[in-house]
Amino acid sequence: MKCKVEKSKLSGTISCPPNKSYTHRAVFLASLAKGKSTIRNVLLSRDTLATINACRVFGAKITVDGSTANVEGVDNVSPVSSEIDASNSGTTIRIASAIASLADKKITLTGDSSLKKRPMQPLLDALSKMGAKCTSDNGTAPLTITGRIPGGNTSISGSVSSQFISALLVAGPRTEKGIVLEIEGELVSKPYLDATIATMKKFGATVDVVMPYKKYNVPRQDYTPTDFTVPADFSSMALLLSAAVLVGDSMEISAPIGDLPQGDKEMIAHLEKMGVKVSIGDTIKVSAPPKLAGGRFDLGNTPDLLPPLAILALRTADPIEIYNVRHARFKETDRIAILAKELAKIGVRVTEKEDGLVLEAPLSTSGADLDSSDDHRLFMAFCIAGMFVGNCTVTDPESVDVSYPDFISEMKRIGAKISV
Repeated sequence: MKCKVEKSKLSGTISCPPNKSYTHRAVFLASLAKGKSTIRNVLLSRDTLATINACRVFGAKITVDGSTANVEGVDNVSPVSSEIDASNSGTTIRIASAIASLADKKITLTGDSSLKKRPMQPLLDALSKMGAKCTSDNGTAPLTITGRIPGGNTSISGSVSSQFISALLVAGPRTEKGIVLEIEGELVSKPYLDATIATMKKFGATVDVVMPYKKYNVPRQDYTPTDFTVPADFSSMALLLSAAVLVGDSMEISAPIGDLPQGDKEMIAHLEKMGVKVSIGDTIKVSAPPKLAGGRFDLGNTPDLLPPLAILALRTADPIEIYNVRHARFKETDRIAILAKELAKIGVRVTEKEDGLVLEAPLSTSGADLDSSDDHRLFMAFCIAGMFVGNCTVTDPESVDVSYPDFISEMKRIGAKISV
């Protein structure tokens, strides 16, 4: 399936969707907290529904009423099935793998064709060091895990994904001994680990920081049922901000930001560096100059900012250099390679590097057929680029149900010329 995208101007107010990462974490933690929790403003998407279904397999009782999830957690992980299908969700399969090691039953975890390409071996090795029996398809799903791990000392590389570390921290309190975790090398995507620790604190669990981003001690403890509100998603917000800069005409973004850490808030600082004025009040508004400044941007901690930042090259006076984001090659797709190939089709002058991109504004633009490779963030970024360039098609509109199911309808509501 494809979308046709024409030149557009966006005006009016659009609501930023709830945060996907915090929805995942809150559902997992509520499922491990004996008693009843309420999670408000949940994101209901393909990814988060995969987490809800995984937690039901672990024995949690979950009902959804509108944007509220009611979760009755379990005292002990007692799987009601031997298989978890994580669909397209890396967060789901990684955290669920660690929780599966708390059970004394063999659990098989799998997903779609994209998820089956994403690396899992570092997490499996870390769980094996604590006594889990793990098998996999050459380090990827489908995989099996048999516990129950007692906890103890383990270590893991930080260079591939912070989701591995988050998974171990989430499981740690429910082990007999707790977990002492050492992170080898430089940790990528640090703010996502901060988000995990902040959510664990909301559910009554303490993580002792021995050395930030290097060593953590998670004592044996119980999670406490709680009432948790999911904030707006700055990963999706970044795409909306890019849309406002490229094709906005009095466009405003409504978003309950909250006080929980989100690394992708850095998008605002990046925009300001490029000369964009960002006003945050009841809504978020931008005022952009005719030509944006370029600059160098380190996305080591914020890989999801790669697509929304890259498309801004359509309107820059100087090059944009994005670096230290090699781990974006291990997302749903190799986002570096795909952005390089597809943005070149519409005229952006691109140099692909191992850890990022150098992008220069087009000498002239032209419409093109853009292949998002069934990647939700690339699809949305390419649609926004298409609104700027005109006469584009973008593949795989159904991919947005991973993180922003209403993206197309909401964009059309404020003026986007998109037809499926």
